[in-house]
Amino acid sequence: MPFDLDQVRLRLPGRDVVYFDTLDSTMHQAAGLAQSGCAAGTAVVAGAQTAGLGRHGHSWHSEPSSGLYVSIVLRPDLEPDGLPSLTLALGLAVAEAIARATALECDLRWPNDILLGGKKAAGILVNVVESAAIAGIGINVNHQSFPGDLAGLATSLRLAAGRPFSREDLLVHLLLAVDGFCRMLREAGRDAILEVFERRSSYARGKPVVVYQEGGLLHGVTAGLDASGFLLVDTRDGKRETILAGGVRAAGA
Repeated sequence: MPFDLDQVRLRLPGRDVVYFDTLDSTMHQAAGLAQSGCAAGTAVVAGAQTAGLGRHGHSWHSEPSSGLYVSIVLRPDLEPDGLPSLTLALGLAVAEAIARATALECDLRWPNDILLGGKKAAGILVNVVESAAIAGIGINVNHQSFPGDLAGLATSLRLAAGRPFSREDLLVHLLLAVDGFCRMLREAGRDAILEVFERRSSYARGKPVVVYQEGGLLHGVTAGLDASGFLLVDTRDGKRETILAGGVRAAGA
């Protein structure tokens, strides 16, 4: 169904939300708006993306009119090492928005994957543009299937619940949740975000994992987050490694 932008604006008066039927990437459009001085909280939404961005240069599968593809311009006062905690805050916001809109409880896989039934239902990409942070969020809402290799890795809210959901309602909950967790980060500090993330993520502590890195695979058990929000893993040879980047997967998955 067509996206009803008026419904979103009615529920969020004063919020700048821009909608496009099709874009190459909401991230690119939001970055341009950020550079032109748009207000914090401005959101760019697309019904479909022809070149949606994922982590590590991957593309994001953006089926037309099925998912929520949005980039939000944030202007946080971050410390130099504050980007990991912002990413975790956004993951918490996505999970909370999904819970409020659908009653589905998501798991969080460090650093920015939102899972349902062990499969990825949403992802986050954060890019810094001058003084702004662009939060690109893709949520698989009403997808009924996924192509090729994605079929075993991805799911949607509709597949998990057995019924379709309103993308407009989800967007409203998402923007409010992002506001809330960014406020928590600003007022209570990163420790508050890390504590909530560790509590809500089965991957944060005591999880046997495999970490896919450029130098190969690292096997171990997660041991929480460090002070910046990076993942700690106790390896098989007794070392504690700090994971700065890489794909984390449950061992045996």
